[in-house]
Amino acid sequence: MAPPDTGHPVNLPVLYSFRRCPYAMRARLALLHSGITVELREVVLRSKPEAMLAISPKGTVPVLQLPDGKVLEQSLDIMHWALHQRGDHSWESQSPHETTAHQDWIAQCDSTFKNHLDRYKYPHRFQLADGAHDRTLGSAFLEELNSVLARQTFLGGNSWRRVDAAIAPFVRQWAHTDLHWWQAQAWSALHGWLEGFENSAAFTSIMAKFEPWVPGCPPVLWPGTLDCSTSREVPTSAM
Repeated sequence: MAPPDTGHPVNLPVLYSFRRCPYAMRARLALLHSGITVELREVVLRSKPEAMLAISPKGTVPVLQLPDGKVLEQSLDIMHWALHQRGDHSWESQSPHETTAHQDWIAQCDSTFKNHLDRYKYPHRFQLADGAHDRTLGSAFLEELNSVLARQTFLGGNSWRRVDAAIAPFVRQWAHTDLHWWQAQAWSALHGWLEGFENSAAFTSIMAKFEPWVPGCPPVLWPGTLDCSTSREVPTSAM
């Protein structure tokens, strides 16, 4: 008997994602690094697909549905899962001290810094006249990162690691809120680190543009080689 039509390739994880979401970006970075092919379903946040809401009622991305039906709803959980599939520890911290520091930076990024980022980028959502106050408060975290990067090439030390991938998308979102202001700050190490990320092949891959997913459309297999006759990649620049 033929297997039921599930709407996606058999034995591939399904990733519900939004291209510019920093949480989804960090998840895609880990999947890319681990060489894991997924069926990528680009989501329009104002019109979330019922298939996603059925497995993750919280309604935020990323969401990864594994072939066994298990659902991962948090970006850090997706990163952890992806990085442990291939037994590759190159993104892991190299000592207990590093592990603690990296965990602290990620926790700061996802809490205090993210709160200031939202208020800086979208002040009207918080009934604020502008985001200047939160820009000042959030800059403390960026100054800390710049200080670290002035001593070493990456947050992870001498190579790009999980901590870099987890934080870079949020720093990028901050920078692009007001590029003129960002470029005027005396954070040369942080600027160089972010530019390196944005100029990388990994960034180009995770920022490829795709049409929004709708039920019944041809699957998009990412980051594998796409067959242009069946995939729905939009032929635009990665930026």
